[in-house]
Amino acid sequence: MKLGLFNMPLHPPGRLHADTYDEDLELMALADQWGYSEAWIGEHFTSEWENMPAPELFIARALGVTQNLIMGTGVSLLAFHDPVMVAHRMAMLDHLARGRFFFGIGSGGVPTDSEMFGMDRHSGQQRDRMREAAELIIRMWTSPHPDGFHHQGEYYDVRIPPARPEMGLAWHMKPYQNPHPPIAVAGSSPSSPTLEVAGELGWWPMSTFFLHASSLPRHWDTYAKGAAAANRTVSRSQWRIAREVHVADTTEQAIADVLTGPPATSFTNYFLPLLGQGLRGLDGIKTHPNLPNDALTPEYMLQNFWIVGDPDHCAQQIRQLHHDTGGFGTLLILCHDWGQNRPKFLNSLKQLAQKTLPQLSDLTPD
Repeated sequence: MKLGLFNMPLHPPGRLHADTYDEDLELMALADQWGYSEAWIGEHFTSEWENMPAPELFIARALGVTQNLIMGTGVSLLAFHDPVMVAHRMAMLDHLARGRFFFGIGSGGVPTDSEMFGMDRHSGQQRDRMREAAELIIRMWTSPHPDGFHHQGEYYDVRIPPARPEMGLAWHMKPYQNPHPPIAVAGSSPSSPTLEVAGELGWWPMSTFFLHASSLPRHWDTYAKGAAAANRTVSRSQWRIAREVHVADTTEQAIADVLTGPPATSFTNYFLPLLGQGLRGLDGIKTHPNLPNDALTPEYMLQNFWIVGDPDHCAQQIRQLHHDTGGFGTLLILCHDWGQNRPKFLNSLKQLAQKTLPQLSDLTPD
């Protein structure tokens, strides 16, 4: 099993963007030193908490402060972009990374993002646009001679003009990786239809940190069902699961840290209101459908979702998660802005990599 980061990012509204970007770059460099395998960088436009509307720009900068860390868009919201532009930007980024790049895609869940781009998120339009855009991007990347082809779909009408070799004009922006960077897609509902599509098309599955462990096996079953329909072979090593994890010297200290720190405040002040406005509401984080909304507290999340404790206790909880899900490849750690208590966060990530992960060396995804 490997460790990675899921950097949405999460910064309280009001902070200077430049300062938060510098902190996130330092985080990438430290994670690289501590042996984290990958980091996924979020994209949002109208969320003050997730203040990164162009993850590819951040990734291009972060490549220069890391040596081994694989960077991924987590995720590029394809419904809001011109797929021809995305195909060019991501192929170029793959070259800048010399293949140290994953392409994560999604449809978007922030309601004001949808409003700004004129999308009706209740109609399924964003999900359908995402799929058509992704398939078009892959076609442009993998077609032997994409110049001259014409795609006319439900949402996109794209023509690539014929090459003019006498003038040095042609489609030329293929990715560094052959045939293209690995593509990953996030699933957030217990029986996510998006993950069935991912299995069908050969994309990697990523499971959100807001699904109880008891729901996660359905994610794999849904993904495997889509793969089987397309006669694709899948491996659990491709599965990424995101989780809130915090390690401290003692379990008591770790619990105090999260209940008085950013995990609790961001859950209460950002995630609860945001999820309440989502298509599925708060049902996804309820362990029982009749659970009242006011029961969804940081203490509830600590008891039911979060992995918190000393290095040994966290190893036990991760081992249990691995058992309950049937196995997965990479555990993605949610990143927070800890402000003046940032050393606690960095110490947690370091202990997780150096003291907890070695206890799990026997875990294999398959």
